[in-house]
Amino acid sequence: MISMKKNVSLVAGGAGFIGSHLCRALLEQGHDVICLDNLQTAREVNVEMLEGHRAFSFIRADIVDPLPDAVTRRRDITRIYNLACAASPPQYQADPEHTMLTSVVGTDRLLRLAEQNGARFLLTSTSEVYGDPEAHPQREDYRGWVNCTGPRACYDEGKRAAEAIAFDFARLGRADVRVARIFNTYGPNMHPDDGRVISNFVCQALSGKDITIYGDGSQTRSFCYVSDMVDGLMRLMESDVADLQPINLGNPEEYSMMEVLELVRAQTGTRSRVIRKPLPIDDPRRRRPDIKRARTLLDWEPRVSLAEGLAITCAFFEKELFSQMPDYAFDGAIAGAASTASAGLAAE
Repeated sequence: MISMKKNVSLVAGGAGFIGSHLCRALLEQGHDVICLDNLQTAREVNVEMLEGHRAFSFIRADIVDPLPDAVTRRRDITRIYNLACAASPPQYQADPEHTMLTSVVGTDRLLRLAEQNGARFLLTSTSEVYGDPEAHPQREDYRGWVNCTGPRACYDEGKRAAEAIAFDFARLGRADVRVARIFNTYGPNMHPDDGRVISNFVCQALSGKDITIYGDGSQTRSFCYVSDMVDGLMRLMESDVADLQPINLGNPEEYSMMEVLELVRAQTGTRSRVIRKPLPIDDPRRRRPDIKRARTLLDWEPRVSLAEGLAITCAFFEKELFSQMPDYAFDGAIAGAASTASAGLAAE
């Protein structure tokens, strides 16, 4: 365990979707938090409410570049969470070189910072390292079925390389490392245009636009609400897991895209029509985590159901999209349905 000095946590990618929730949770735990983000895909509005907190600081920087002096000169950092990387296919494919360098060069820079400070380091890797898996559900010892030259490779292979660097640092005794392979996560602070299935379905439904299904809709994913994911990341960071193995974090409940669509329809009351488009190249057919290691080593498992999480997420996107009028034309009945459902959950 790390000594009893005050916890100072650096969160790379801290203004992003999961990162902003993690920053808030760490502050609530009494950590000083340094949020580092280049705002390439994140939004500073995600951390606006934290910027008045005495223990929070925001630094705009890109981990592909040399880390700023305001970070490297510090000797009190005890925790480094690396969440820095575009995470949805449209985002990471927009600049594939930068995506790869963020995972490889950026991770190396943060590991060296962890070595310098004697800090614990947690890499958020991804279920994408399993590619289009032939094993189901996916266990941590499954080596994956990844197209290493395809359009998703910048992210998939970048994360696989980041894992390799992290575990090499650990093997050499240079850093105290943990690696989480996170599966599809959703909730407030997602960007409306990030291209992920939950944000796509909900925003299209709330705005009355056509809802897009890729392929026949039979492909599956497992969706973890963001508060559960943050809890898992913090448990992993504070654990004494030291066996040089990654840990899956995700919700093992598996849904087809058509099943998710029906849940969104029920939640929003949408009258949007459904249109179909071809399945993207290398899009995984099935995805579900085996979380036995997380249950055993972290005493962790998700608690928020997809129906419950969607209610809160719909309310968030209703507010987000309404603020962008007239870009989004709302049907009051649709917006009201989401508001009523989510208000009922929030009161519990």
